[in-house]
Amino acid sequence: MKIRTKFSLILLFLIGCQLIGVGQIIPEDEKYVPETNPFVLKKLGQWQDIKFGLLMHWGTYSQWGIVESWSICPEEYDWCKREAGTNPGDYFAYKKEYEALKNTFNPMLFNPEKWARAAKDAGMKYVVFTTKHHDGFCMFDSQFTDYKVTDPACPFSASTRKNIAKEIFNAFRDNGLWVGAYFSKPDWHSPDYWDPAYPPRDRNVNYEPEANPEKWDRFTTFTHNQILELLSDYGPIDILWLDGGWVRKTPKADILNWYDEELKANDNGYLPRRIVNQDIRMDELVVKAREIQPDLIVVDRAVPGKNQNYLTPENRVPAKPLPYPWESCITAGQSWSYLKNASYISGKEGVQLLVDIVAKGGNLLLNIAPGPDGEWHQDAYDLLTEYGDWMKVNGEGIYQSKVLEPYKEANICMTRQTNGNAFFFYLAAANETRIPSKINITSHQPAKGAIVTLLGSNKSLHWETNGKGFTIHVPKDLQNHPPCNYVWTFRVTQLQPNDQ
Repeated sequence: MKIRTKFSLILLFLIGCQLIGVGQIIPEDEKYVPETNPFVLKKLGQWQDIKFGLLMHWGTYSQWGIVESWSICPEEYDWCKREAGTNPGDYFAYKKEYEALKNTFNPMLFNPEKWARAAKDAGMKYVVFTTKHHDGFCMFDSQFTDYKVTDPACPFSASTRKNIAKEIFNAFRDNGLWVGAYFSKPDWHSPDYWDPAYPPRDRNVNYEPEANPEKWDRFTTFTHNQILELLSDYGPIDILWLDGGWVRKTPKADILNWYDEELKANDNGYLPRRIVNQDIRMDELVVKAREIQPDLIVVDRAVPGKNQNYLTPENRVPAKPLPYPWESCITAGQSWSYLKNASYISGKEGVQLLVDIVAKGGNLLLNIAPGPDGEWHQDAYDLLTEYGDWMKVNGEGIYQSKVLEPYKEANICMTRQTNGNAFFFYLAAANETRIPSKINITSHQPAKGAIVTLLGSNKSLHWETNGKGFTIHVPKDLQNHPPCNYVWTFRVTQLQPNDQ
């Protein structure tokens, strides 16, 4: 992940904007290659039913409270300025000091069972954890590097829970959640990616792989070995979530076309970022991975092709339902990484965000960043409690749901279930705490004899047809005492046949 977005801007973009991937716009009607492996297809269908997951970005950078990894990348953006450390103005001194954060990382409050219980109680069904970000620091006991949390130079290596990724995976599995391993393909610590003989130029490998095939092959083998470690030694892994979409096979013709287009677009001929052929032999890796975990879902983010089993718009929500599996990964606390004084989205914003995404057929992967002591902000726990309170009442309309066109009208989202039930989610406006006396739906109509209820109440509600739609009448006791906050869900047991 990359961009630390200012919190107010995040909220402006979350609902109703176009699908945007990492560093590129992905049209909503292309760039997805359907999976054909029957084991993976079955698993992917199950994943589409569970709807709500937790993403955690965590590494040594949490000690400085800065953006994850990106400050050591020589690309200039407001969100990754070098401002921490003792000499941020000297790039090489800064990078050395950044990497020395390994020697002080000691999250003694680390308690993954507490996180897992909070996620489970919130209604989350899977977790994706950053086993290694772009800086190359491993939050697992890799045998192929000493830049890791289990290295003796890291004080946390003295803990019985030093293998952080394994502890997290076990805790979440024990609480019934699926496990996903985030892994960065680029590695800015590896001498076979950023060769110390050359200065790094941007996020890419800092030499030409095709002119140095042996060195690139070493890096490719290193990457394969680390990923296969995770898939072999850490129990069942449900999702391999790969980041760093610029590390991919890129035909020379595509590179030349890119240069031509960039030169036309920039009068001064300046190229903001190189495109480099970084063929990491992903097809080969996926074959080896599924020999170990046959139904593994692979998400090679922002790399169009068969190894991107679902798409992952980052801090964005598609404007409409998409014809393939997808998941919006969204920051809950202002940044992917830990901020000391982070501002978290409210319970209302969080619940309505989930409903909007699910109504469009997607999953929500909500990011919470642990701090250097191994704890979450209290606001993160409070937010998940709000989710849990709402999901306990309304989860029936969320899990296993399908898109019900037109998916939304005005402030009412909708989903359907294969058993014929349809759900209409009334999104409360600002300061709206009382359910209206009448709820009008124009796009659907219940079948004759259908029963309409408000989730959280067993009382059948009176409804009547209204043109091509219908009106639900809500009695005063439910108006004044809703069973939940923020979104009220009406179940219809059967719609007119042509409405489904």
